Amino acid sequence: MKFLRYGAAGAEKPAILDDDGGMRDLSAHIGDVTGAIFDEDTLSRLRDIDVSSLPAVGEEVRIGPCIGGIGKFICIGLNYSDHAEEAGLEIPAEPLIFMKATSAVCGPNDNLEIPRGSTKTDWEVELGVIIGRRAKYVSVDKALDYVGGYCVINDVSERDFQMNHCGQWVKGKSADTFGPTGPWLVTRDEVPDPQNLSLWLKVNGEYRQKGSTARMAFTVAEVVAHISRFMTLHPGDVISTGTPPGVGMGMKPPQYLRPGDVVELGVEGLGSQRQEVVQG
Repeated sequence: MKFLRYGAAGAEKPAILDDDGGMRDLSAHIGDVTGAIFDEDTLSRLRDIDVSSLPAVGEEVRIGPCIGGIGKFICIGLNYSDHAEEAGLEIPAEPLIFMKATSAVCGPNDNLEIPRGSTKTDWEVELGVIIGRRAKYVSVDKALDYVGGYCVINDVSERDFQMNHCGQWVKGKSADTFGPTGPWLVTRDEVPDPQNLSLWLKVNGEYRQKGSTARMAFTVAEVVAHISRFMTLHPGDVISTGTPPGVGMGMKPPQYLRPGDVVELGVEGLGSQRQEVVQG
C-alpha cells in the first residue's frame, strides 16, 4: 500500500493511492497517517477496503509529509562508500548517527528555503525508513521486521552551519524545510529488497546524483539494529539512511543552491519530489 497526506500544512488529511495512481481520501477510516497505522489490526482493516470506492482527491492539492507525528528524525552520515570517497573521508567503523529537528519536515513539493546567512545549502537524496514496531536491542537478522515502510527524503544540509559553527551536525541539518519527506509511505511488503533501489537527484534539470542502495556501507537492517542499541525506536520514527555521491560540497568547485533553483529527486518505487528554492 502507498499512503500519503494532503492539504494545508498542519491540517493534512490521510489518503491512499489506487491502482491507477490516483489519490483516494481515507478520512472515513483513519484520522491521519501516523505510526499508529502500522498496528496489525489497522493494516488488515485498510487492506480490506475497496480503494476504488473511496472519494477521489483532486490532483492540484498540496501533498504533505507522508507521515505525521514523527517522534524522532534520525540520520546516518557517510553511509555510501562512493560518497565518503568524494568527501575525502573514511567510512566510519559503525553507523554515524545524528538528528534532524522534526520542525524541518515538510511536504515533498514545498518550497525549499535558504536560511538567513546561508552560503552553502546542499542537497542529499536518501532512502527513508519508517519504523513500524517498537524496537529495542533488535538483532540484524530481525531488524527489517520492525520497519513499517519506506519513503523519499531530501536531507537538505547547510555545510557552513554543519562544519564551522561548533557542535554536532544538527545545526546544518535542521532549518525549516530541510526535511522534505514523501510523497508516499510505501509499506514494507512492497519493497522486498531495500538494498536494491536506485536513487537520483537533479538540479535545474541536470543530474547531480545517481546511485544505488546497494552501495550502502551499512544496510537498512544493520542501521535499524545499531540505532536500537542506543535508543528505543517507536512507530513513526524516521531514519534517513545516507546519500550517494554527487552532493554540491563534493563538486569541483563546490556548487550550492540559490534562490530560483529547482531540485527534483526520487527513489525507485517510492515516488519523486520537486522543490523550488527560495530565500528564507
